[in-house]
Amino acid sequence: MRSVLYLLTTLAVMGMAFWAYRENYSTQAALSDMGRVQREIATLREDLGVLRAEWAYLNRPDRLRELANLNFDKLRLVPFDSSQYVDVVQVGFPAPKPAMPALNDGPILPGMDPEHLPIERPAGYPPLRPQERTP
Repeated sequence: MRSVLYLLTTLAVMGMAFWAYRENYSTQAALSDMGRVQREIATLREDLGVLRAEWAYLNRPDRLRELANLNFDKLRLVPFDSSQYVDVVQVGFPAPKPAMPALNDGPILPGMDPEHLPIERPAGYPPLRPQERTP
C-alpha cells in the first residue's frame, strides 16, 4: 500500500514539475511579446513626434502666407475684413421640420411620414451620440 502511495506522490510531483516547466516557458514567451509590443509603441510614438514636428514646420504662418501669395491667381485668398461678416438675421437657415408624434402615441396614420419617425436601435448598439441626432 505504501509503495502505491509513493508511486502516486512521485507521479504527482513529476506532473507538477512538467506543468511548472511549461508555465515558465509560456511566461517567458509572453514577456518577450510584451517587450516587442512596447518597443513598437515607443517607435510609433517617436514617429508621431517627428510627424507633429513636420506638421508644425509646414504650417508656419510666414510659409503659408508666401504660398498664398504665390498661388493668388488660382486661389484668390484674401485676408478677412469686417465687410465679410453679416448679421445672423441675414443668414438663410432651413425651416424647422414639424414635430412628429412619439411612437407610443398610436398607430402610424396616413399623414405621418415613416422615414422621419425615430428609429429604435437594436439591442447591443450604443445609444445615439448628440451629433447623430442633429439633422
